[in-house]
Amino acid sequence: MAIAANWCFSASIACADSRRSLSSSNLLCTSRGPYIYCISEPSEATVEGASKKYKRRFVNVRSSEENTFWKSDVSGSRSKTGLSEYKSLGVQKKRNKGNLVDSKVQQVEADNLQDAAFLNAVVKVYCTHTAPDYSLPWQKQRQYTSTGSAFMIGDGMLLTNAHCVEHDTQVKVKRRGDDTKYAAKVLARGVECDIALLSVESEEFWEGSEPLQFGRLPNLQDSVTVVGYPLGGETISVSKGVVSRIEVTSYAHGSSELLGIQIDAAINPGNSGGPAFNDQGECIGVAFQVYRSDEAENIGYVIPSTVVSHFLEDYERNGKYTGFPSLGVLLQKLENPALRACLNVPSNEGVLVRKIEPTSNASNVLKEGDVIVSFDDVSVGCEGTVPFRSTGRIAFRYLISQKFTGDVSELGIIRGGNSMKVQVVLNPRVHLVPYHIDGGQPSYLIVAGLVFTPLSEPLIGEECEDNIGLKLLTKARYSMARFEGEQIVILSQVLANEVNIGYEDMSNEQARYVLKLNGTRIRNIHHLAHLVDTCKDKYLIFEFEDNFLVVLEREQAIGSSTSILKGYGIPSERSEDLSEPYLDLKEQKNDAIIDQNEYGDIPISDSDIGFDGLLWA
Repeated sequence: MAIAANWCFSASIACADSRRSLSSSNLLCTSRGPYIYCISEPSEATVEGASKKYKRRFVNVRSSEENTFWKSDVSGSRSKTGLSEYKSLGVQKKRNKGNLVDSKVQQVEADNLQDAAFLNAVVKVYCTHTAPDYSLPWQKQRQYTSTGSAFMIGDGMLLTNAHCVEHDTQVKVKRRGDDTKYAAKVLARGVECDIALLSVESEEFWEGSEPLQFGRLPNLQDSVTVVGYPLGGETISVSKGVVSRIEVTSYAHGSSELLGIQIDAAINPGNSGGPAFNDQGECIGVAFQVYRSDEAENIGYVIPSTVVSHFLEDYERNGKYTGFPSLGVLLQKLENPALRACLNVPSNEGVLVRKIEPTSNASNVLKEGDVIVSFDDVSVGCEGTVPFRSTGRIAFRYLISQKFTGDVSELGIIRGGNSMKVQVVLNPRVHLVPYHIDGGQPSYLIVAGLVFTPLSEPLIGEECEDNIGLKLLTKARYSMARFEGEQIVILSQVLANEVNIGYEDMSNEQARYVLKLNGTRIRNIHHLAHLVDTCKDKYLIFEFEDNFLVVLEREQAIGSSTSILKGYGIPSERSEDLSEPYLDLKEQKNDAIIDQNEYGDIPISDSDIGFDGLLWA
């Protein structure tokens, strides 16, 4: 699957967080800063006694005691929405003599809102970022700065976008009408939902503050006001528009698909993390990305309060962000009558299970060829949609996104013409090639100048696809993880030294996928380090995917480490995480199974499918 990147431009250009090979590459995040590639790292910080306070701040938004799926959104609501199937979206922007211009709605400070109390809850975010260098994983890239927006939710905390504080080394915030910047701390980042929770300890910062109240999901054509600190000036800015669409949307930063609100109010770099208000002054969501296209104008996106509520409740439950769950199945629509008849599906409903992720709980419950006809007693249509509000339909994934990690859902299925009910535990997807790296440093291991590192989407973006090679890209795009913790370990480069003579050019053109060390299949980078450390043989024999063989004399390889590290100015032969003891998890899958199906035959995300008859859930 294509890269999930956050391309931040200078103050006159948008900050794009997208995946380059997708149509969603037009989706740009809207913080301000110079060009940089972004990933994410979750926090384990906790907060005590916050649960009840969070619920009070949400007005007419489901609490933890309510059903995770709003029945009012299925039927009985007066709103009318026409919802389309998911399509990758992006950012709109126009240029006029080097300046960013919106031809329909200009962002200005509205006089009639000058004294509105809710404006004082919106603050400006100043962040200094230091991103990892994936090509040289032992060091960091040059630091850069960006600005964005945030708003107060009470209890000494602020909400903003995750991409606004990605790889932060320093975060400061400033209130409207104040000339003092206060230090802030990132408590949690939600990568998929592009939300971050900040705390400010200074009591002076909170004097006279009033946290925002959250409102319900709006209706189509409802008025919306976006507030923040975008480019074009230093003071607070207000833009107005209406709700244009509500559907499951591609989230560029997290490479995920969650409920989103499309609006026609102007959203520009710096608006990221700012609130969107309804006419009652309630916050209905968080501005986070826009759509860029020569064929479209004024298409911005807001994270709805339902997604914000899920993020906060997840943090309250677990003391950290755990993510949005999934079923882990590839589904095919059943629009064709002959296909339904062949599967003994009596009515115009259900979706066909084509593939199941081995790491998902569904692999123990579902079978390929099953037809899912309901999710927690909500009927699933033949196009993979479910009822939404009174007259609309929405992607099946919406129901799953309302759940939490570890929740159990009941599926109604048809198997071999027989109807039955099964229960599935929902957990986040395990990606063989991750879109974001947990922690502040990529893993790496240097053996006799051979630099090994796991393949990741940020690395693909940094090295460029041509340097990764077609075989590795095929595996990255079309293979699922066969067990938890599996990684594609590659030889990213060779640090020339007399110990590796004859091998120094082997990774100059393309990275190479290492399969085995001394006959043992490599499961991940930590496993490779363990095999090297425990090896007692005379030689270290590396087998690569393209039948290339590297043989090193073990004692000579170990002895060369000090001189190689000193010569190239590298602080350590391995990343800190590889210094931890290795836990042998091979009981999860035996090596015979692991060696099967070296390459998958399906794309690992909706964005790679290219045919809307298939979808992931």
